[in-house]
Amino acid sequence: MTGAVTTPEQTAAAIGPWASAAEAYQLLTVDVPAEHWIEALTAARDGLGLTYFDWLSAVDELGEGFSVCAHLAAAGDGGAVRHLLLRTRVPRDGASLPTAAGVYAGAGWHERETHEMFGIGFEGHPHLVTLLLPDGFEGHPLRKEFVLAARVAKAWPGAKEPGESDHGDGPARRKMQPPGVPDPNEWGPLKGTLPPVAERPARGARTPRAGAATPAASAEGAPAVRADRPRRTRSITEGSTSQAAEAAPAPAAATPPASDAPWHSPVPAREEPAPQTPQESPESQDSQDGDSA
Repeated sequence: MTGAVTTPEQTAAAIGPWASAAEAYQLLTVDVPAEHWIEALTAARDGLGLTYFDWLSAVDELGEGFSVCAHLAAAGDGGAVRHLLLRTRVPRDGASLPTAAGVYAGAGWHERETHEMFGIGFEGHPHLVTLLLPDGFEGHPLRKEFVLAARVAKAWPGAKEPGESDHGDGPARRKMQPPGVPDPNEWGPLKGTLPPVAERPARGARTPRAGAATPAASAEGAPAVRADRPRRTRSITEGSTSQAAEAAPAPAAATPPASDAPWHSPVPAREEPAPQTPQESPESQDSQDGDSA
């Protein structure tokens, strides 16, 4: 991170002996135990010079609990920015962490949002009250088991699957529901009133055609060859064995219809005179006659 810290191992050692680091997608991530959360944030600020707090949030890991992440940064010389993602994990039951507002003042707003969206407590927070959700709201919307009731009570206007929205009267197709979207026939105002979605029938084994040989293995281990379909011995350029031995004659070119258009029967602009052979002189003729005599 700094001039002396160049590898993930050195970064983890600068945070604490209980930290582990890995780099992926050009982002260095340091994992720390939950009991060392505040100690790790302080070491990143004072030891690595990461004085800028960017954001804090969580990820629902289902059975593994919640991963709480804090993104820290520092502006170096020449406008270069150094990044670090500090991460810890808390159990799903009784999820709680000490507040980071004493280390980074900007963490207070993010912890309030994380508290109402995931239900994670932050001990020692000066004002851990509702930030975004209306008064009386029940549940934590960013947990994966939170039921998205709006998707059950009202059809999604962008649905274009058969049987959905205004697509038509086509048969409904069984769809995979994303996390938080229950089956309308099992939860909501239409519970127990919708017909079950018909399962797609299982595809049976293919029955061979009449007269077709069963592809059994031969003594050499190769599949048997059907008698009505001999093994192909020709290449692609030579054609298939089902083709005739002699290629069919190519059809004769069609004679263009008679026309008086000048481009159908071109005529030269002028007639060239035929080349004339040179006439032999009388002396050469007499010498030839004498030789023959």
